[in-house]
Amino acid sequence: MKALSKVYNFLIFAFLYAPILVMIVYSFNADKSRTQFGGFSLRWYTELFHDQVILKSLYISLALALLSALIATIIGTIASVGIHAMRGAPRRAYLAVNNIPVTNPDIVTAISMMILFVFFVTKLNGMEMGFGTLLISHITFNIPYVVLSVLPKLRGLNSNIYEAAQDLGCPPVPAFLKVVIPQISQGIVTGFIMAFTLSLDDFVISYFNSGSTAQTLPVTIYSMTKRPYSPKINALSTLLFLAVMALLLIVNFRRSGDQKKEVHS
Repeated sequence: MKALSKVYNFLIFAFLYAPILVMIVYSFNADKSRTQFGGFSLRWYTELFHDQVILKSLYISLALALLSALIATIIGTIASVGIHAMRGAPRRAYLAVNNIPVTNPDIVTAISMMILFVFFVTKLNGMEMGFGTLLISHITFNIPYVVLSVLPKLRGLNSNIYEAAQDLGCPPVPAFLKVVIPQISQGIVTGFIMAFTLSLDDFVISYFNSGSTAQTLPVTIYSMTKRPYSPKINALSTLLFLAVMALLLIVNFRRSGDQKKEVHS
């Protein structure tokens, strides 16, 4: 039975990752063919890093992911503290509202935010769809994931530590920054990495809210598929896949490390 289970798991993972493996292999193809491998070459990676459109999209994606993750982490941490302090029905209501963007289809969130931004664009003369609308939309869908990462740490925190710091003469705000924040820092870092990964990988929300002045890397990749095929797509997708996979591995290792510490403690 165990052997059958291993074979089944192998087939599932092979089905999921075989196309990605083929894409990675053909990103080093010297030829432009999608069916024949003409030898190992870094040609498409070289052309990729000389493409100004792709480099600009990469810069926008990294800046957007970093800023949105940072702001969402700050807002999400503060929101987590507020939700943790609630009791009863208000707490359950806020948690339900927080979970809606997580379970809601991305297309619904994207279109609703696009309609909201278009409304403000028509009302305000100086506003236009671009990096600002992208930043707001990414912060919005990142906050719930930060809350879900920080709340478990707050639940496992001994509230007497914070009260003891105040009893010893430490004001509330410094006590929170010096006592509570270090205790929940692992959840905060995990939430930041998760928000950064989701922002870097997002396509649907970015596609509807980017406008014509700022396009993220996934949107640029999609636009490249409408033109004659270029193996630069393989190289770009490979780098994007490896970056997201590395960040997800960091998140998973942190979570497993946190669980081991909780068990030993």
